[in-house]
Amino acid sequence: MKILIDMNLSPAWAPALSQAGFGSVHWSEVGRADASDETICDYARRHGYVLFTHDLDFGAILASTHAHAPSVLQIRTQNVDPDYLCGTVVTALHGCREPRARGALVSLDEATRRIRILPIEPG
Repeated sequence: MKILIDMNLSPAWAPALSQAGFGSVHWSEVGRADASDETICDYARRHGYVLFTHDLDFGAILASTHAHAPSVLQIRTQNVDPDYLCGTVVTALHGCREPRARGALVSLDEATRRIRILPIEPG
């Protein structure tokens, strides 16, 4: 699995996730810093990445477009430092392998994980 790390997360996530066995690249390595969320989402979909973000807009993009991909892992906590949260993220990535493969929006904080299979239906 390949992970595309959004601009709103530190580039330090790339080596942290790579060390855990996940191929990872920070958006700043492949795209413009001022790219729209739609551009980033489209890039992730076209190149087979799971999008890792702290931005709630990607859930809205997936819902409004009825997209089946990309899978998005969304952190919903204030402390997004890899030293603090990497274990939680790695556990979630391993624990939701099947939904990620099908296409899913995974929302995660320190204590909970919510998985919505794509496409996201209204209601």
